[in-house]
Amino acid sequence: MQPTAAVILKSGRDRSVRQRHPRLFASAIKQIDGRPRDGDVVDVLDNKGEWLARGIINQQAQIAIRLLTWRSEEAIDESFWHARVQAAIARRQRDPALRCTNAIRWVFSESDGLPGLIADDYAGHLALEISSLLAWRALPVLKAALTQALSPLRIICQMDEERLRHEFGGTVPRAVREALETPPSDALVEIRECEARFLVRPASGQKTGFYLDQRANRIRVAAYCQGATVLNAFSYTGGFGVHALRGGASRVLNVDSSAEALRLAEQNCALNVGAEGRDRYACTEADVFALLRALHQQGERFDVVILDPPKFAHHPDQVNRAARAYKDLNRIALGLINSGGILATFSCSGVVDASLFQKIIFSAALEAGRETRIVERLTQASDHPVLLTFPESEYLKGFICRVE
Repeated sequence: MQPTAAVILKSGRDRSVRQRHPRLFASAIKQIDGRPRDGDVVDVLDNKGEWLARGIINQQAQIAIRLLTWRSEEAIDESFWHARVQAAIARRQRDPALRCTNAIRWVFSESDGLPGLIADDYAGHLALEISSLLAWRALPVLKAALTQALSPLRIICQMDEERLRHEFGGTVPRAVREALETPPSDALVEIRECEARFLVRPASGQKTGFYLDQRANRIRVAAYCQGATVLNAFSYTGGFGVHALRGGASRVLNVDSSAEALRLAEQNCALNVGAEGRDRYACTEADVFALLRALHQQGERFDVVILDPPKFAHHPDQVNRAARAYKDLNRIALGLINSGGILATFSCSGVVDASLFQKIIFSAALEAGRETRIVERLTQASDHPVLLTFPESEYLKGFICRVE
């Protein structure tokens, strides 16, 4: 595709483009020379006319241009998309941390130069999540590139509805919705995560079916669970709980508000410890905040408490509310931990950075009257890489804390 227009930036608004940030906001644009349609390739120039970058325009969205290349000679065509997909896959194939699993995120949006595309592989079943106009328009060639490189058993597509609403000016078009709304399926796929085994429904439930970003963290937390009683809050399908059981936990309580997720958690626990380990785990459907308060009032205590809540803040204006929720949650949890025990606590809210999250845990520990030390800092798995020119790609942060 040849550029159909030149986008001229306002004076002083070219810094982020020069620093290769992949998002250009509408507020930075001075004028557009030409009449591009949404989804067209455009060139980006500074206020003096110097060529800076090339990307895909979307005049309905706040993110007006998704920047793709800073090389003037590079065309954005089918070969471009194939090369980007192949490069993303090659990076994972060289990653030693991924050799023990057959569930891998092959493409992580901007971090792989493919804004709005997530590609998660569950033992050959490829789940794609689309969250940008760019990825939607390029979907046929992206699917062809993934098929050529991976030969998947099947490809399932879904949409990130909240983000696509912003991309399409408030309403996702019917054709897009129909193409990306995956019919519910009861088909289960078994994946392996080192020695652990899990049943997954690709492209259903949370994320694309499983929290691949917590892979390394599940293994790290399990190292503290030998002989321990473990509370796994916001357990979803039991990821942390399964690894805790395999790590030698004496008992694991999985808690989640989704009955469907807990049914799968039961299956995953049984898959890994068998009938003889049935008395070592339990699954409880409940509001986590309410249950933690009830357990505290009942005098229940655990050696390890794991907190892996859903995203509490989607936008910067929700940070204060999210901080209060994280503080309340961690304060209650700290009161449930035996002296010398472990708190493994996480936030997947990208707008809550690691420094702020640490301050929140500090405040929670102070109010709970518990002496707390960080012994490990955790982040997202290596197939969710952080692009240095796009710091927003670092969203998951966690602490393993020793509580006295």
